[in-house]
Amino acid sequence: MKFKFWGVRGSIPTPGPQTVKYGGNTTCIEIRTDRNELIILDAGTGIHTLAQTLLKDMPITAHIFITHTHWDHIQGLPFFIPIFFKNNRITIYGGLDPVTGENINRALSAQLQYSYFPIHEAQLKARIDYMTIRPGETVSTGSARITPIILNHPVLNFGYRVDCDGSSLFFTGDFESPANIYQSEDDDYESYRFFLGEKHQEIIKAMNGVDALIVDSSYTDEEYAIRVGWGHGTYRSGIKLADEAKAKRLFLTHHEPTRTDADLDLIYQGLLEQHPQFADKLFIAREGLEVCL
Repeated sequence: MKFKFWGVRGSIPTPGPQTVKYGGNTTCIEIRTDRNELIILDAGTGIHTLAQTLLKDMPITAHIFITHTHWDHIQGLPFFIPIFFKNNRITIYGGLDPVTGENINRALSAQLQYSYFPIHEAQLKARIDYMTIRPGETVSTGSARITPIILNHPVLNFGYRVDCDGSSLFFTGDFESPANIYQSEDDDYESYRFFLGEKHQEIIKAMNGVDALIVDSSYTDEEYAIRVGWGHGTYRSGIKLADEAKAKRLFLTHHEPTRTDADLDLIYQGLLEQHPQFADKLFIAREGLEVCL
């Protein structure tokens, strides 16, 4: 199994001369099994660039797993060119939102409404199927097994573990480690603390021993101090997860939109100095980076 980053940016695309090295597209990761089966994690603007490489291989079969439906993770779906050609088969996977009661089919159909896009959903030529998935229930796509787990973010959000060809990876999507909502003197403080501890162990178990851990690390500790509750992790929290889960390699992604190439280089250098034990297994995700597991 191998994977490739096509989008590593969070919140909004950031093209320009200061983001050339790491890239300015929003989240999209391509996975290929040893049998060349295609799995895609999230459909940010990076999926458009990925699509250009697939045209020569059509007809294609693609399995697209959406972590959550915030814009930066779905805004590339209408620009995934294979949906416009017959004989292509696209399956889009996602959860049932407990607040809105909507399935994942809403992610594409909403974007193809008259007010937002010039082409109607009925005009798409590919076969497009939607599959609602549930936490902890493994989905098999060819030789790969994909297991979703709910992670903390201000919307229904899945992290995905992918097991295939004797290798494994885990992608968090957007993730902020939750804090206790009660004060220490509140009656519910201890019970909620126990709940958070159990949930944390569930997450570490899902990530345990993966060959690659890909995590949302949007902020420095200083930035996070004024962004608590926004739903994103830090560089420190990402390293902590990798350490606890005994992940073999860690890839930090979902770069904050104002972060320049120079900023990321400086942050990376600082992380390696602070955590020398991660010297050979810590990486800053960048567009075009391909990893064989």
